[in-house]
Amino acid sequence: MNLTMSAAPTHISVLLEETIEALDVQPGGRYIDGTIGPGGHAAAILEHSLPGGQLLGIDADPRAIKMARSRLEAYGDSVLLVNQNFANLKSICTKHGFFPVHGILFDLGLSSVQLEKNNRGFSFRHDALLDMRLSPRQEITADTIVNSSPENQLAKMIRAYGEERHSQQIARRIVRQRPITTSLQLAQTIEQAVGGRRGRIHPATRTFQALRIAVNQELEHLKLVLEQAVDLLGFGGRLVVISYHSLEDRIAKQFMHQQASGEEACLRLINKKVIIPSLAEVRYNPRSRSAKLRAAERISVPKENCGE
Repeated sequence: MNLTMSAAPTHISVLLEETIEALDVQPGGRYIDGTIGPGGHAAAILEHSLPGGQLLGIDADPRAIKMARSRLEAYGDSVLLVNQNFANLKSICTKHGFFPVHGILFDLGLSSVQLEKNNRGFSFRHDALLDMRLSPRQEITADTIVNSSPENQLAKMIRAYGEERHSQQIARRIVRQRPITTSLQLAQTIEQAVGGRRGRIHPATRTFQALRIAVNQELEHLKLVLEQAVDLLGFGGRLVVISYHSLEDRIAKQFMHQQASGEEACLRLINKKVIIPSLAEVRYNPRSRSAKLRAAERISVPKENCGE
């Protein structure tokens, strides 16, 4: 979809029907959307949990909270929104007495709004300062990493978080070109390092992913929150994770399989085979093409065997 300067970006929730089914949303249920974004999944959860449903929505991005509040205004006191990182999930739920819950969702991708209204350098489709922070309260920015990291450290980060095989050449070129202050400048530097575009994926895609992950400590926070989520689920409660790259999916898959294994298992896998978007959804919403959904259900075992 071509957007004019005056058009508002539209976020289309990925795997929406599959998410509601995986969460097994029921009337009167209590649910957590740990990455509420513009509120698409949350609205569907609330609609299916009527009458009496409750939802706790969390997001590190204050602008996402603002959008979600506007979208979910009609649900009134059924919605509680918190502007924090989901890594603090247990303390947030304890503070607000929001536990046990019937379902928890983590949709780990950036929203279309964050990509299109890009003044934080998440995308190289628009020129912006290299920020990439989900929360303005964070200290480290992409600019800090790009312009301060030693070459070897930069290459290691790009390879580990971006799975970029040209990480050494890219890091070397970045160091030579520093200071690099904008997203387009960085994208052009990466193109120069690898000899221009080859194939469908832009050569800067993996490096931008790596920087965003590093700035926001996304993988570390995901590991932390999955451990906390298990303890917050009531028996029969569902945990659903939608990921968009192999690093996130690997963490979710390994966690669920570990917690579903052995005599002291505290989860049961809902979908042993990962759920992906239909061809129709990918045509309608191309950004959904890399999405993978995994789900598990809390089963009754002693609490000390689960979570943290």
